[in-house]
Amino acid sequence: MIPQKTVQEILETAKIEEVIQDYVNLRRRGVNMIGLCPFHNEKTPSFTVSPAKNIFKCFGCGKGGDPAKFVMEHEHLTYPDALRYLARKYRIEVEEVKLTPEAVAQQQAEESLYILNDYARQFYQDQLFETDMGKSVGLSYFKGRGFREETIRKFGLGYAPNEQDAFVKKATQTGYKLEFLKKLGLASQYDRDFFRNRVMFTIHNLSGKPIAFAGRIMEKDVKAPKYINSPETEIYVKNKNLYGAFFAKTAIRKADECILVEGYTDVISLHQAGIENVVASSGTSLTDGQIALIKRFTPNIKILYDGDAAGVKAALRGLDMVLEKDMNVRVVLIPDGDDPDSYLQKVGATAFQEFIDKQSQDFILFKTNLLLAETKGDPVKKAGLVRDIVDSISRVPDPFKRSFYVKECARVMELEEAVLVSEANKAVHQILQKRDLDKRKKQEVKINIVPEDGEFPTEVPPDDQGEHSFVAPKPRTAGHEFQERDIARILVEAGEKIYDEEENMTVAEFVLGNIEDVLEDFDNPEYLRIAKEAMQLVLGKSPVTTQYFIGHNDQTISELAVDLLHSPWEYSPGWELHEMYLRSQKKPEENFNKDSLSALLQFKLRKVIRLCEKNQLQMKEVASDDSTQLLRLMKVQMKLNEMRNELMKQLGMVVLK
Repeated sequence: MIPQKTVQEILETAKIEEVIQDYVNLRRRGVNMIGLCPFHNEKTPSFTVSPAKNIFKCFGCGKGGDPAKFVMEHEHLTYPDALRYLARKYRIEVEEVKLTPEAVAQQQAEESLYILNDYARQFYQDQLFETDMGKSVGLSYFKGRGFREETIRKFGLGYAPNEQDAFVKKATQTGYKLEFLKKLGLASQYDRDFFRNRVMFTIHNLSGKPIAFAGRIMEKDVKAPKYINSPETEIYVKNKNLYGAFFAKTAIRKADECILVEGYTDVISLHQAGIENVVASSGTSLTDGQIALIKRFTPNIKILYDGDAAGVKAALRGLDMVLEKDMNVRVVLIPDGDDPDSYLQKVGATAFQEFIDKQSQDFILFKTNLLLAETKGDPVKKAGLVRDIVDSISRVPDPFKRSFYVKECARVMELEEAVLVSEANKAVHQILQKRDLDKRKKQEVKINIVPEDGEFPTEVPPDDQGEHSFVAPKPRTAGHEFQERDIARILVEAGEKIYDEEENMTVAEFVLGNIEDVLEDFDNPEYLRIAKEAMQLVLGKSPVTTQYFIGHNDQTISELAVDLLHSPWEYSPGWELHEMYLRSQKKPEENFNKDSLSALLQFKLRKVIRLCEKNQLQMKEVASDDSTQLLRLMKVQMKLNEMRNELMKQLGMVVLK
């Protein structure tokens, strides 16, 4: 268990933008930062990070929270483990209270898959460096590829011995359960080692944890696949992972470019040579998940493929899908007979970098030139080429890019530009029609323009096509709930701020002291819960902090707190660019005194108006001969009207007579 003092230190030290930039490429927009959400696929950024409030919020999928919450969601960790992750990142020493055996067992159960994979990684690495067979077979292979020892250890390379159950025996004797070995694909259904006599490549997730393995066979002339991989598990989904992404993510952001290769050894070789912004698709065509992973760090991708016929076909396969994601794709063909690894060893790092920079070609123009060479003047084949190229161009979302491609391709193919423009427009129209049809098929509920309850959606985030769609937004608060929401927001955002320095009164004490008598009149139970939680903190002499609500054990409270703190509206960048700051008052987020007073008055005004309406109804229902009751209600009405008018006067509103 982590002491509360240490928890507080971790949460106060961790900076939300630094934590998230390890996984997402963020760019500044006003006082906030934006990027593509790592929790759902999107083309238009709706993922917002607020460094000032130290929280994130996605207006597309709704996820939000503090640095610990982000790590929990992204890495599928428990809250304590997310705190430990942040503590390691910021070099904060964690002296934990000794856990009970039951707590240890629970913690191991939650992390069992990661723990077991890490144990396997160490086992294979020990076999590589400490056994005769590992040294002679595995280590000699890696050193023959030119890998240095520090590189081998960094990437978690190893060797699986040529024995039936060497790993299974050692793991089960250590205390690991056979069912988990099978689940991770480390043991076969016959209780034997799945990986045997293979050099091992560890596959890491973005935080560096081992999630799977790939094994390359060392025997020759055997009827067995050259590579075998771990099966997919709850921590490893192949089409959403890229080999080497953990080691490349910082370099990709810095270079604003991702180099994509096919093999594990290509990644390791280039990385060792100082070209670190490189990942591998592990021999498969790029998938939506892998493309989304790259785009989180950069929109620019450079694909390196072997120069033989198979390599050329691989370069073309599936790349239209990358264009649809609005990425800038360039292709480099390594000279025939080589792969990126062998060519690097042949020419050296400097010459290799110069080669891929000079030889890279825009994908569409590369495809055009390549296919044009195959037509050899055949008009029928050339017509097919035109259709193929038009299909690729039509997938580019940016109309300016499409226009450029049309112009260049028309020049290369010696065609009238108008012909390509016409065909491209037809193709774009067909794609949009199909997309619209698919969307209608997936749509399960009708959305009324005016809902029956009279409430309207607040946020309509852009969908993956850059168009507007309704994605389960929360309803806009209506009537009294708007003021209740504002009270809850003030308590979460500024509860611990000082409202009155002379009396040392906090904002929470001021607000709650003025609404204590009407606390039970809240219409919205969630906002009432916030107010009651704040009241308990005040009564217990504890500060009403933002972190208390964001880190609340109740997920409903935690999510509501983030929602209250995050606004979809932003300051114009011109304010900062031209130093046009507010001069008549403080910025809204700093003006909590006036903000809390205004919210309080609005809240009380709504409640008084409601009492006025109720009292008027009672007056109408009083029997005509009951003059005493009618007179009493009239006096109450006069008093309520006075209270209403006074509140309206304080708010600067038109006073009703």
